Amino acid sequence: MADLPQTRTEQPDEFYILGITSDGRQFRPSDWVDRLCGVMSGFRPAGSGGRNAHLGYSPYVRPAMRNGVKAVVVANALKELEPLAFHFVLNFAKDNDLQVIEGGPAAAKVPGTL
Repeated sequence: MADLPQTRTEQPDEFYILGITSDGRQFRPSDWVDRLCGVMSGFRPAGSGGRNAHLGYSPYVRPAMRNGVKAVVVANALKELEPLAFHFVLNFAKDNDLQVIEGGPAAAKVPGTL
């Protein structure tokens, strides 16, 4: 017997906030990715990170590059962990007129890697 096709659409695990406004301009300041990820660095799974957890980015909000554009990858799991933090990130994108696209981990690269 053949498998039935899946009719339920899957939610992507994460989405991207691109450093490009809706009218195609590059978002400034140029270090916005580091600033946003730094503010969100405290949001992480319980028990992760150890003594130096404050020195790294959260696994839920991390810097990336997408098609040569600076971006922030936001895991949808943040919504369950801390809804206010999730809405803060979404409102940051909305308030600054940044492009938001759905995606998955295979589409992004961490800056400084090949």
